[in-house]
Amino acid sequence: MEQEMEKRKDGRTEQSEEKWVHDASVDYKGRVPLRASTGVWKASLFVLAIEFSERLSYFGIANNLISYLTKVMHEDLKTAAKNVNYWSGTTTLMPLVGGFVADAYTGRFYMVLFSSFLYLMGLSLLTMSQFIPSIKPCDTRICQQPRKIHEVIFFLSLYCISFSTGGYKPCLESFGADQFDDNHLEERKKKMSFFNWWNFALCFALLLGATVIVYVQDFISWGVACLIISILMALTIIAFCVGKPFYRYKRTEGNPLKPILQVLIAAVRKRNLPCPSNPALLYEVPESERSQERLLRHTSGLRFLDKAAIIEEKHVEQKESPWRLVTVTRVEETKLVINLIPIWLTSLTVGVCVAQGTTLFVKQAAAMNLKISDNFKIPAASMSSVSAVGTLITVPIYDRIIVSILRKVTGNERGINILRRISIGMALSVMLMVVAALVEAKRLRMATHNALTIGMANHNTMSVLWLIPQYLILGIADSFSLIGLQEYFYDQVPDSMRSLGMALYLSVLGVGFFLSSFLIIIVDHLTGKNGKSWIGKDINSSRLDRFYWMLAVINALVLCFFLLVTKGYTYKSVHMRDMDNDCYKSDEVVMVA
Repeated sequence: MEQEMEKRKDGRTEQSEEKWVHDASVDYKGRVPLRASTGVWKASLFVLAIEFSERLSYFGIANNLISYLTKVMHEDLKTAAKNVNYWSGTTTLMPLVGGFVADAYTGRFYMVLFSSFLYLMGLSLLTMSQFIPSIKPCDTRICQQPRKIHEVIFFLSLYCISFSTGGYKPCLESFGADQFDDNHLEERKKKMSFFNWWNFALCFALLLGATVIVYVQDFISWGVACLIISILMALTIIAFCVGKPFYRYKRTEGNPLKPILQVLIAAVRKRNLPCPSNPALLYEVPESERSQERLLRHTSGLRFLDKAAIIEEKHVEQKESPWRLVTVTRVEETKLVINLIPIWLTSLTVGVCVAQGTTLFVKQAAAMNLKISDNFKIPAASMSSVSAVGTLITVPIYDRIIVSILRKVTGNERGINILRRISIGMALSVMLMVVAALVEAKRLRMATHNALTIGMANHNTMSVLWLIPQYLILGIADSFSLIGLQEYFYDQVPDSMRSLGMALYLSVLGVGFFLSSFLIIIVDHLTGKNGKSWIGKDINSSRLDRFYWMLAVINALVLCFFLLVTKGYTYKSVHMRDMDNDCYKSDEVVMVA
């Protein structure tokens, strides 16, 4: 009888714990969230909607920006490519500031809301620069130099969008991932799918941005295109606000860098103490004082930092300062951050390859035969839609078929671990640059032949469809490298730094854009001495094929170094929460990989 009553009691406890979400999140009224009515897909769909509209706006502008700068602003190829890279780089580096502020002070929801309105203001300013007569590019349809006031307003609107992205991008994706409970098996699996479907929505936006929006820009007007994306952004901001009752919110915990600094200082202070052979002797939060915060398991790497958690005998009875004694969890969080550094550095070439898709690849397309039929001509920037198609095809196949098979083979929840997925994407990036170099070499040979035999340097005979392979490989590579990097920088950072983690992922792309501009400057300087620069004033006088071969070699070397750095990498190890006793089990661990 007693056993039966005990079973019923356990059953009620399990049902109660299943009913509520105990992952340190709260609902919009500050209460423990109800699992059935908050979070998961019902909440993340609102997040995906606003992400879709933002990416549609961004790609609609970014993919055709180099064409606008060369055709309307009359900038040469080098200047236009550098301006695009500077803007794109700033857009993807600003999230480091926004992510820090969100994690420390504002929270992700309010940072997303503020940034969305700022983004809308930038789009509105951009729209006005196309319609208001006094700030339009020119008085007439044909001019050699745009008005200075238009240049000022145009770049002001662009950088307004860039700064708003600083708070928008790092917080929105992490806020969407926060809607899934890591302590719940089914929700944890759904979170893995969330990153895949996040990129599916992103690439669908890229597809529409590179086709519909770019077509409107080229054949109707930039003003109409800007008006369309501004209205869509306004509608999705309203939808995002409507979803407020369904969200799960993470409370801010103050400066996320402070605990890391405390660990470093505490370890230096106790540098002369020997590390105990038994990790159980290191300090951890007493069970009576534990909150819903997830605890991390001790790992053997970077043992010097373990000294920060050594309990000194003379202070056993006293409560130590956090600048002298920290928990094992804080030590492990610091190890995670240090381990991020080599991964971040070796991932920068991914950003360099992505940068080519919105700059030099577009100019390649513009110099080719854009006619698909006698009656239809494709915009050069629309070729980037092929990369979106590559991702749109790859993501569902990977998420629904390949992962299911690999789970059975490897026993890993993800199918393959995160770093292996990234390395596959990096290998595909090498292939991408090789294919791009071969295609460009063929295009140059045909352009030179036409110039010699027909006397028309701009006579296009090579079809733009030759660019399909390189754009397709770019999309497939992104399905592995970019999604893998998103998962890595979300999962392998301390829970209190997830917005900053997404900002670090975005900074890979941002620094990649700046590196691309830096390489263009260096290559132009070195090769231009003999009057035959690899990157000249126009694409037919350039040697982009050699530039692409150089990028292929750089990517191959960095991939080798990446594989060396990640060999034996230790992933975040989290203690499982015992829901029945509302405490943590030390013998059960989730390896986040």
